[in-house]
Amino acid sequence: MNTAGFVKYAGALVAIAISSACSGGASVAPSAATLNSTYVGRTLFVNGRPVAAARLNPLPRYAELVPDKSKSKNYEYIFNYYNTYASIFDYPKSDQQIGTINGLGGQGCTNVLYGYGKKTFWNVGGQDQIEEFKVPQKLIKTLSVAYSFPSSCAMDTSGDLAVGVLYASGAGGGDVVIFKNASGSGTAYTTPLDEEFFDGYDNQGNLFADGFTGNRSGFALVELPNGSSKFVTIKTSNSPEFPGSVQWDGTYLTVFDQDTSEMYQYTVSGTTATLKNTVQFTGASDCAQTWIVQGLVYCGDAGDYGAEVFRYPAGGSPIAAFSGNFDLPLGAVAAKK
Repeated sequence: MNTAGFVKYAGALVAIAISSACSGGASVAPSAATLNSTYVGRTLFVNGRPVAAARLNPLPRYAELVPDKSKSKNYEYIFNYYNTYASIFDYPKSDQQIGTINGLGGQGCTNVLYGYGKKTFWNVGGQDQIEEFKVPQKLIKTLSVAYSFPSSCAMDTSGDLAVGVLYASGAGGGDVVIFKNASGSGTAYTTPLDEEFFDGYDNQGNLFADGFTGNRSGFALVELPNGSSKFVTIKTSNSPEFPGSVQWDGTYLTVFDQDTSEMYQYTVSGTTATLKNTVQFTGASDCAQTWIVQGLVYCGDAGDYGAEVFRYPAGGSPIAAFSGNFDLPLGAVAAKK
């Protein structure tokens, strides 16, 4: 992992055509362009756009697609680089890719705090590409924010949608825009973060987000308490190294650390998050976004161009590795038809 300074390296992706789409859609092809990657401080930029991944390995792996014959009601989506595609799976029925949604990327979220979303999911894949889909792949709504690089999203139990701004060249970097009832133009909230990487609500309607502060040097966790208009900094009893997914798991607020492949389970009181348990994951290179369902965690692995399934809260080695087409995986989410 490169740290402070301005470090450059290049990674090349070799893409192949995808011959089938979920529900019998037309054939689609992932991006065949070379992806040039650059670090500015600790933030990774790919083709000039910041990504929430800590690192990547420029050696992709691919497998042949099969036609979508799934009768499953459970779907998992692995979102690749911005404006490329989402790879669709129906685990545990199979670990083979069953389809594709062209043009997606970045991160995703659903209308539940954890588990399989109810019939819809959201994708934040670009400034003018904050989109809601009906499972498995029908576009039903589009929103946008007035900032350069939105990245993350989260929904509370009342249906409000929070969209985090990873980076902005001027004002706005680290902001969070909240869309009441997932509609309208949204209200922007300033956070103490320089860059916002991931966000998530807890079961009390409090919104948490992580990222970097101090000129991209230090990890920080912040909270917008339910009913408040101001984010506050949350002191963690341990020291996470690199921002990862923030998600309620039914008992704890969890924060994933991309550098250590650990998930931290916290209880939060006032402005202090106390570490209760650490779940260690092995066999993944860099889970850029994780998504918790009952007994499992899905990992979009930017480090080795793949996706893994882990037991939760047991952790350990993957119990499954998804087989399909991947083009710098950045996000993962699950939803039920």
